[in-house]
Formats: sequence, structure tokens, C-alpha cells
Amino acid sequence: MRLVVDLNRCQGFAQCAFLAPDVFVLHGGEALLFTSRFDEGLRDQVEQAAAACPVQAVLVDFSDEPAKGAEGHVG
Repeated sequence: MRLVVDLNRCQGFAQCAFLAPDVFVLHGGEALLFTSRFDEGLRDQVEQAAAACPVQAVLVDFSDEPAKGAEGHVG
């Protein structure tokens, strides 16, 4: 799981920094700093932060996780 932020779209509302301060930091009132890979224990906070972004600049990418319910089948 990784985090993707479109910094061209980000307007610095900092909702993400309030909801997931261990992952997002607003530096100098304008620049958003973030950690693209984060601990599984922060997953709920990061998902809430992504959902709260008013310009939808935050995306949580689950493409590196195994698909739920996808099991190998031989036969």
C-alpha cells in the first residue's frame, strides 16, 4: 500500500495533516510533505485523510496488496 498525492492539485487545505499527522505535514503553510509508504496501523487515518481532501489530491494505492478472495485454483 502506498500513498500518492497530486501536488499540482493540492491547495494546502491541510485536512490530511489534521487527520493523519504521522504521514502528512504542512510545511511553511504551503508545502505538503508526506510519507508515501506508511505503517499498516495508520491505514484508517490515511483513508480518512484521503476522503477528507476537498480537491481529491490524495490517493491510497492498494495495487501492491493481494486481491481479497483471489485464491489460486488448480484443476
